[in-house]
Amino acid sequence: MANDPYEILGVSKNASEADIKAAYRKLAKKHHPDLNPSNKDADAKFKEINAANDLLSDKNKRAAYDRGEIDASGQPKQQQFYRDYAQGPQGARYYHFGEEGSERFNMDDLFGSFFRGAQHGAGFAPPPEHSRYSIDIDFMEAALGGRKRVTMPDGRTLDIVIPEGIEDGQQLRLKGQGENGGDAYVEVHVRPHPQFTRTGQDVYIELPIGFHESILGSKIEAPTIHGPVEVTIPKGASSGATLRLKGKGIKKGDQYVKIKIVMPAIDAELEEAIRQWSQKHHYNPRKQKESAR
Repeated sequence: MANDPYEILGVSKNASEADIKAAYRKLAKKHHPDLNPSNKDADAKFKEINAANDLLSDKNKRAAYDRGEIDASGQPKQQQFYRDYAQGPQGARYYHFGEEGSERFNMDDLFGSFFRGAQHGAGFAPPPEHSRYSIDIDFMEAALGGRKRVTMPDGRTLDIVIPEGIEDGQQLRLKGQGENGGDAYVEVHVRPHPQFTRTGQDVYIELPIGFHESILGSKIEAPTIHGPVEVTIPKGASSGATLRLKGKGIKKGDQYVKIKIVMPAIDAELEEAIRQWSQKHHYNPRKQKESAR
């Protein structure tokens, strides 16, 4: 079927929850309207993907669908139930009128009219349903928090509050923003940063320095998520040494600066200076490591 949620997500009926989640993430990113502004069909496809995921990610709904109790939109198959009942031996006593050949009461017309009326406000309103979406945000947006304007599958534009320090994979609950007044759950995916990484509330960065800055010691500028700060490079610092910047991480976390010594282009003057130094000093870092064993 064209609206079979398994076919929409491209998974088998034996797919695990992890398989369904992975398939949904991949398709949601590919067909999100914000990433396909020139594709007029992207919005409809995105709605279809979210509807399929909403059904299959809910254990009860998925089981009911597999048993044939609900359709792909999550609605009960009432008409089929009454049709099967009417055609059975018990149903014949209640749904056939008059002698043979007389007019049969059409239950499809009755219940079809009833449910069509419910969809247009006559009778009862459809129950609220939770909806699930995903968004991508930058590392700095996750670290510092802020607001993110997103377009929902139904075309509405919402300003979502991004809490400070939110982590990749966490969900935001938007009360009343789902289908029929239900809640919307937005899963956040954080894009990597070219310099910063994080573990919990602590931030890590690798800082390149010149070998002369290591030999002589120096004060240099280091980036943090809150802006650049001045750090002191101790005299004789080696590559791999780590400096701690207290409180410069996420919320009350720290930032750790790992030093990486980068060599300059070697000219004749530098080469001669190092040669003279090496002739006077017998420094062997490998030998020091061996003696420490």
